[in-house]
Amino acid sequence: MPRRTGMDGHRTRLTLTAALLPLAVACGAQLGDVPLHGTEWTVTAPSANGRAHLLFDQRTGKVTGRLGCNLVTASAAVRDARIALGTAATTRMMCDASLMHTEKRLLRLFGGTVKYRIDHRTLTLTSANGERVTAVAGP
Repeated sequence: MPRRTGMDGHRTRLTLTAALLPLAVACGAQLGDVPLHGTEWTVTAPSANGRAHLLFDQRTGKVTGRLGCNLVTASAAVRDARIALGTAATTRMMCDASLMHTEKRLLRLFGGTVKYRIDHRTLTLTSANGERVTAVAGP
């Protein structure tokens, strides 16, 4: 390992501490977790047979995806393990009744604030009324 010296010719030492750990936890993630932003989250509950997914974009402050049948986009402001979701803008296709049922449940998340939690590759969104949606990180 190369020897590091300071401007005065003496060896310097860098000490890393666990001071960054609380920052990671405070942002709603733990070490080893997949990030919320930039990850395609496939909805597993309610079941949409792999057809529903969400993608949070930090740069644009939006969430986009598919609710099972229709495409969706909305604002998504992330702060303190909560996401303020704006009103959903969707396409207007009619699909199988089971997919439309799932889509209606997912649409209830929009236009309000949800709590979020990431546990490794699983995202849980919980609305103010306690309704939960779970999703897993894509491949």
